[in-house]
Amino acid sequence: MRLPFSLDGLEGVLSIQIERNDDPASVGSSEGSLGLPMCTARVQPTGRGYRAMCGWIQLIRSTDNSSGGVEFELDPFGPFTDTGSPYAFYGLAPTLFDAPGRDARDDLDWTAHAWLARTELDSRVIEPVVGFSWGFSIRERKPLPSPVGELARTDWAQHVPLLQRQHPGWVIAAGV
Repeated sequence: MRLPFSLDGLEGVLSIQIERNDDPASVGSSEGSLGLPMCTARVQPTGRGYRAMCGWIQLIRSTDNSSGGVEFELDPFGPFTDTGSPYAFYGLAPTLFDAPGRDARDDLDWTAHAWLARTELDSRVIEPVVGFSWGFSIRERKPLPSPVGELARTDWAQHVPLLQRQHPGWVIAAGV
């Protein structure tokens, strides 16, 4: 899937690829991710330097998480969980990569909302740029990928209270 976006007044494209993880070791994921979908989202901005700076925030909702699949939770990148930043990846045209794993293959529904967002230099304001949903279900021990879909600004708005609560040092723009 390809999604157009505008970043700092310049047009760009987000390329999203969902594929089956048939070789977890080759992508550095756990054996529990074997057969599950993995996501790679590449940013192709037209800006250069600081005008191409952006980051990824991903939230997940899963029937095996603490809310039983009712609420989304922030899905931080492990090494950065204690940094105080909601971004999992940040930099010049950063790539989002995720290969979720589950050792048990009990029935479940797993949905991610992945958001490309930006923060201006010398700012702690996060503004959404473009977002998409992806995920999978497991039924009778078989993983089934969910369709990829573009998210609306109203989808971002539902995550603002959680982001503000978990990252009070940041200003989360409503995006609507």
